[in-house]
Amino acid sequence: MKRELTPREIVAELDKYIVGQEEAKKCVAIALRNRWRRLNAPPEMREEIMPNNILMIGPTGVGKTEIARRLAKLAGAPFIKVEATKFTEVGYVGRDVDSMIRDLVDIAVNMVREEHEQRVRDRARELAEERILDILVPPARPTPRPEMVQGPGFFLQSTATTAADDAEAEARERTRQRFREKLKAGELDDREIEIEVAADTMPMVQVFGPLGIEEMGVNLQELFGNLTGRRRKKRRVTVAEAREILTQEEAQKLIDMDKVTREALERVEQSGIVFIDEIDKVAARDGARGGPDVSREGVQRDLLPLVEGCSVMTKYGMVRTDHILFIASGAFHVAKPSDLIPELQGRFPIRVELKSLTEEDFYKILTQPKNALLKQYQALLKAEGVEIEFTDAAVRKIAEIAARVNEEVENIGARRLHTVLTTLLEDILFEVPDNVPEDRKIVVDADLVEQRLSGIVQNRDLSQYIL
Repeated sequence: MKRELTPREIVAELDKYIVGQEEAKKCVAIALRNRWRRLNAPPEMREEIMPNNILMIGPTGVGKTEIARRLAKLAGAPFIKVEATKFTEVGYVGRDVDSMIRDLVDIAVNMVREEHEQRVRDRARELAEERILDILVPPARPTPRPEMVQGPGFFLQSTATTAADDAEAEARERTRQRFREKLKAGELDDREIEIEVAADTMPMVQVFGPLGIEEMGVNLQELFGNLTGRRRKKRRVTVAEAREILTQEEAQKLIDMDKVTREALERVEQSGIVFIDEIDKVAARDGARGGPDVSREGVQRDLLPLVEGCSVMTKYGMVRTDHILFIASGAFHVAKPSDLIPELQGRFPIRVELKSLTEEDFYKILTQPKNALLKQYQALLKAEGVEIEFTDAAVRKIAEIAARVNEEVENIGARRLHTVLTTLLEDILFEVPDNVPEDRKIVVDADLVEQRLSGIVQNRDLSQYIL
């Protein structure tokens, strides 16, 4: 974890982005704190403490995915969201469940690499600027001195040559220093130079059959790179672009990829989070065990070893899944949690039901979170130099309409606010660039909301397609 947050502090952080769902927040906060507790437990007990995986049950758009995503950010942990419907039983065409762990490791490696690059970025930038300086003002090449032979004439000639070389070297160094200062001040950023960079060329490879690249566990780009050697190519770019490109190259040289890989694997094993969405879609319905339900049950059985704890081979090495936290979610409209195979049910001991959102919840979602939708639209229009203001009555009306449409058409949770606001602000977003108001301010009141949306809401057939 980035910080040793208490469960109460974790819930407070989640409250900044997610409205309601207190029970779900409490469960995930305890699960996250338990990971820190396990790492600080006596060594003989550390490996015995298993994570309590969580099954979230609730309709779409109530915050299941957002809770898991924000939790991973708080923990600074590798996180991946997958949909259970994308996987098939081993032997069928499609992705096998082990690929979610391989993808999680890739995410962890990239995360740790970025952290290491940030640590060496200052040094990499210095080295990159020296390379740019070598292009702008090439360093003086040492001139071989004449051999010393007997005779005063030769001795005097050698001394004169050495003095001239030293004077030239000093003058060039002073020039380099002036250019170095200009380079650091950004005065040369617009000048164009020619640099050599690695050519990202990889032979075209086509794999036939059900076996996908992710199942091969091999980094083909590295394989062919080693066979053909690292090719270089010349590019003409500005000094500012060259600084970024060369800084990236130098940072890659400074970091130890073996150390990055070890740290990434450790992070996956100790703090990785896998969020499996739509798990209800692979549950056999009403106890049926025939037809397509065979494949669904096969996916569950393939998931079981991962959740219980097994070893998965990745291109970076073997990964144990014993302490990875699995969070599964589903609406369970048709199937029930009890339709999952008993062994898998037992591996998700914590079950939390997320409630449908009310009109008051919609009002809070529009106004309270840091990334509230109204704040997003205000930021979009601010880019046009226009301020948009929503009256409290207008916000209440938007929340009321969203709740009503969810009840009458289909309940898609908070996602309904996106469709309602898009319909409401469509004309404003279209017209603003060409017809900017004189006072550069737009006020959205309850009358405007009623005028734009009431007709669509009342026509149920139309609202099915628009809202």
